[in-house]
Amino acid sequence: MSETKDTIFGKIIRREIPANIVYEDDLALAFTDVNPQAPVHILVIPKKPIVKLADAESQDQALLGHLLLTAQRVAAEAGLNNGYRVVINNGADGGQSVYHLHLHILGGRQMAWPPG
Repeated sequence: MSETKDTIFGKIIRREIPANIVYEDDLALAFTDVNPQAPVHILVIPKKPIVKLADAESQDQALLGHLLLTAQRVAAEAGLNNGYRVVINNGADGGQSVYHLHLHILGGRQMAWPPG
Protein backbone atom coordinates (compact mmCIF):
# COMPACT_ATOMS: atom_id res chain seq x y z
CA MET A 1 0.00 0.00 0.00
CA SER A 2 1.20 3.49 -0.81
CA GLU A 3 2.18 5.73 2.08
CA THR A 4 -0.81 7.71 3.28
CA LYS A 5 -0.52 11.45 3.65
CA ASP A 6 -2.96 13.38 5.79
CA THR A 7 -5.90 14.73 3.82
CA ILE A 8 -8.97 16.84 4.41
CA PHE A 9 -10.84 13.58 5.07
CA GLY A 10 -8.45 12.68 7.89
CA LYS A 11 -9.14 16.08 9.40
CA ILE A 12 -12.90 15.48 9.11
CA ILE A 13 -12.54 12.08 10.83
CA ARG A 14 -10.61 13.73 13.69
CA ARG A 15 -13.17 16.61 13.80
CA GLU A 16 -10.46 19.17 13.07
CA ILE A 17 -12.65 20.69 10.38
CA PRO A 18 -16.44 20.67 10.25
CA ALA A 19 -18.56 18.53 7.95
CA ASN A 20 -22.25 17.73 7.67
CA ILE A 21 -21.94 14.13 8.92
CA VAL A 22 -24.96 12.00 8.04
CA TYR A 23 -23.68 8.60 9.25
CA GLU A 24 -20.86 7.22 11.38
CA ASP A 25 -19.82 3.87 12.80
CA ASP A 26 -16.53 2.35 13.94
CA LEU A 27 -15.29 1.81 10.37
CA ALA A 28 -16.82 4.52 8.20
CA LEU A 29 -18.03 8.08 8.04
CA ALA A 30 -20.49 9.64 5.58
CA PHE A 31 -20.99 13.36 4.97
CA THR A 32 -22.41 15.67 2.34
CA ASP A 33 -20.05 16.84 -0.39
CA VAL A 34 -19.22 20.55 -0.16
CA ASN A 35 -19.22 20.76 -3.98
CA PRO A 36 -22.28 18.65 -4.89
CA GLN A 37 -22.57 17.28 -8.42
CA ALA A 38 -26.18 16.15 -7.95
CA PRO A 39 -29.10 17.16 -5.71
CA VAL A 40 -27.88 14.49 -3.27
CA HIS A 41 -24.11 14.02 -3.11
CA ILE A 42 -22.75 12.18 -0.09
CA LEU A 43 -19.24 10.82 0.45
CA VAL A 44 -18.57 7.58 2.33
CA ILE A 45 -15.03 7.16 3.62
CA PRO A 46 -13.25 4.49 5.61
CA LYS A 47 -11.72 5.64 8.87
CA LYS A 48 -8.71 3.53 7.94
CA PRO A 49 -6.62 5.67 5.59
CA ILE A 50 -6.41 3.85 2.25
CA VAL A 51 -5.02 6.15 -0.44
CA LYS A 52 -7.01 4.76 -3.37
CA LEU A 53 -8.88 1.64 -4.40
CA ALA A 54 -5.80 0.31 -6.20
CA ASP A 55 -3.97 0.34 -2.85
CA ALA A 56 -6.54 -1.80 -1.04
CA GLU A 57 -5.23 -5.20 0.01
CA SER A 58 -6.80 -8.56 0.71
CA GLN A 59 -7.12 -7.75 4.42
CA ASP A 60 -9.34 -4.79 3.41
CA GLN A 61 -11.98 -7.07 1.85
CA ALA A 62 -14.45 -6.82 4.74
CA LEU A 63 -13.94 -3.04 4.99
CA LEU A 64 -14.61 -2.58 1.27
CA GLY A 65 -17.85 -4.56 1.59
CA HIS A 66 -18.77 -2.52 4.64
CA LEU A 67 -18.31 0.70 2.64
CA LEU A 68 -20.73 -0.52 -0.04
CA LEU A 69 -23.31 -1.58 2.54
CA THR A 70 -22.87 1.79 4.24
CA ALA A 71 -23.51 3.51 0.90
CA GLN A 72 -26.69 1.43 0.54
CA ARG A 73 -27.87 2.43 4.02
CA VAL A 74 -27.01 6.12 3.60
CA ALA A 75 -28.76 6.24 0.20
CA ALA A 76 -31.89 4.72 1.71
CA GLU A 77 -31.81 7.21 4.60
CA ALA A 78 -31.42 10.02 2.05
CA GLY A 79 -34.62 8.86 0.33
CA LEU A 80 -32.99 7.80 -2.93
CA ASN A 81 -35.72 5.23 -3.62
CA ASN A 82 -35.69 5.78 -7.41
CA GLY A 83 -32.00 4.95 -7.63
CA TYR A 84 -28.56 6.44 -7.24
CA ARG A 85 -25.03 6.06 -8.51
CA VAL A 86 -21.99 4.99 -6.46
CA VAL A 87 -18.67 6.17 -7.89
CA ILE A 88 -15.09 5.49 -6.81
CA ASN A 89 -12.49 7.60 -8.59
CA ASN A 90 -9.07 5.92 -8.65
CA GLY A 91 -5.93 7.94 -9.35
CA ALA A 92 -5.37 11.06 -11.42
CA ASP A 93 -6.84 9.73 -14.68
CA GLY A 94 -9.87 8.47 -12.74
CA GLY A 95 -10.55 11.97 -11.44
CA GLN A 96 -9.48 11.36 -7.84
CA SER A 97 -8.76 14.68 -6.14
CA VAL A 98 -8.52 13.63 -2.47
CA TYR A 99 -6.13 10.75 -1.89
CA HIS A 100 -8.15 8.93 0.76
CA LEU A 101 -10.45 6.25 -0.64
CA HIS A 102 -14.03 7.49 -0.86
CA LEU A 103 -17.32 6.53 -2.43
CA HIS A 104 -19.56 9.15 -3.99
CA ILE A 105 -23.31 8.58 -3.66
CA LEU A 106 -25.03 10.66 -6.32
CA GLY A 107 -28.80 10.89 -6.64
CA GLY A 108 -31.92 12.96 -6.72
CA ARG A 109 -31.95 13.21 -10.53
CA GLN A 110 -31.63 10.97 -13.58
CA MET A 111 -27.98 10.06 -14.17
CA ALA A 112 -26.55 10.25 -17.70
CA TRP A 113 -24.45 7.59 -19.42
CA PRO A 114 -21.62 7.58 -20.22
CA PRO A 115 -20.65 9.38 -17.03
CA GLY A 116 -17.53 11.17 -18.25
